[in-house]
Amino acid sequence: MKVSSEEFRAFVARRGAQLHRTAYLLCGDWHLANDVVQDTLVKACQHWKRVQRAESPDAYVQRILVNEVNRTWRRRDKVVVLQGEVDRVPTAPDQTDLAIERGELFRALESLPARQRVTVVLRYLEGWSERETAGILKCSEGTVKSQSSRALHAMKSILEREELVQ
Repeated sequence: MKVSSEEFRAFVARRGAQLHRTAYLLCGDWHLANDVVQDTLVKACQHWKRVQRAESPDAYVQRILVNEVNRTWRRRDKVVVLQGEVDRVPTAPDQTDLAIERGELFRALESLPARQRVTVVLRYLEGWSERETAGILKCSEGTVKSQSSRALHAMKSILEREELVQ
């Protein structure tokens, strides 16, 4: 396997932290997220020429990551819950912290079914468009819209309940 190590290293340097963040948001465990990212990068390296030829190499590797997380969920045969490491999640600057505490947001996120969680993470936390998210998840844009709508509705209900309790 002949891979341009400089190009691959540049890709990892540019996207590595974001891949770790996404993996953590999807699986809720830093150690598991590290394993998933390593498996993702091994596969990306093995198929680097194919990754480079893709319309969007970032989306191609993102799809590998989502597949690895799904594979992990199937192996574990359960949903993994975010556990006390919410404050360690590296985030891009946003207005979320002004509206609600981050912990509440992550509890609402972790309550979602896997497909909805992936959709929310890709669309709203990673910033992929509906079209790009549909490409990553290999589904229609309509599915992304409906999954997003259901997920946001569910999260809103959970956050409103938590607000009433406080």
